[in-house]
Amino acid sequence: MTSRVVQVRSMGRSVSKKSDWPINGLLLVTLLLLATGLMLMTSASVEIANSQYGDPLFHFKRQLIFAFLGVTILLATVNIPMQFWLSSSSYLILIAYLLLLLVLVPGIGTEVNGSSRWLNLGFFNLQPSELAKVFVVLYLAKYLATNQADVRDSWSGFLKPFIVVGVAVVLLYLEPDHGAIVILMAAVFGLVFLAGAKLHRFLVMLCICVAAVVTLAIKYPHVLARFEAFLNPWADEYVYGSGYQLTQALIAFGRGGWFGTGLGNSIQKLYFLPEAHTDFVLAILAEELGLLGVVCVLALFSYLVWQGMRIGRMAESRGFLFSSFCAYGISLVFASQILINVGVNTGLLPTKGLTLPFLSYGGASLIVSLFMVALLIRVQYECDQGYRNI
Repeated sequence: MTSRVVQVRSMGRSVSKKSDWPINGLLLVTLLLLATGLMLMTSASVEIANSQYGDPLFHFKRQLIFAFLGVTILLATVNIPMQFWLSSSSYLILIAYLLLLLVLVPGIGTEVNGSSRWLNLGFFNLQPSELAKVFVVLYLAKYLATNQADVRDSWSGFLKPFIVVGVAVVLLYLEPDHGAIVILMAAVFGLVFLAGAKLHRFLVMLCICVAAVVTLAIKYPHVLARFEAFLNPWADEYVYGSGYQLTQALIAFGRGGWFGTGLGNSIQKLYFLPEAHTDFVLAILAEELGLLGVVCVLALFSYLVWQGMRIGRMAESRGFLFSSFCAYGISLVFASQILINVGVNTGLLPTKGLTLPFLSYGGASLIVSLFMVALLIRVQYECDQGYRNI
């Protein structure tokens, strides 16, 4: 008996030594995406940066600072136990609501292209919707971990997560930020499903959401006009109007072919494709590195999402329900945002301004993405170390 205890203890020590902050696959893929994003964003932005600021590397320098801040936050976050986020989740959701309210206050929120989505902090614009995504996931993870039976067996338990997200959805609609709304709804649907909710309740809620979308589309003619332009962007009435960005993005994909025109040789970034370094950086990637480059980047993203889901499953198998739902929720947020951005760039979805994680220019998006990866790494670490059940 004594020898068996010694053997188990020695095995525990060997596991601990092996898993103390390794360069694991998740961290390696994140660093590859970060480096790829800096390279592609710089290539896509040099002309517009030179024209607007007289410095071709203006956006690169700022993004490099954001990357440094994001990596610093990542290193700090992986040292914070998940128990802290469990106990703080109620306060974080209130902070998310407060920030979403502040952007709607005249003089505080910064309006760009008719949308008030940013808070000007001086050195960069904070987009509260980016923080809201992860804070909502943390709160939902706490609720589902402690009320899983109610979610499965009662309507009230099933509806409460949607009410919490509904408050954020209303605030995002007032900005408006429809892309963030879709991501949050995808995350809550996915998490509630993984918590074991009944299928018929999903169908009822899905019908309600579809009806709401149709009602809004009918109420606002410009929404219908955008959808019509999406269906036929090459039509004469759309090709230089609401369908312009999509047609220029498709031209970029066509020019890139299989292997691309070469890094830095994009024509579409020369003022043909608006927002080339933010929402449509994937189109520039396709033009310069071709289909092969796009497939490689999508493979990295796929691995990131798969690892997040695998970490969630590992935490669930160990009984770490809060950590498990956190990992699932973060993976769903990443997957939704990637799918929407790729769909918009390739013409599979209507045009919508939404960044591609790690690749698009934007401080808030990059920092929050690195923060979410840090949470995944922390969950993985606690599973490996056998932390107590949270």
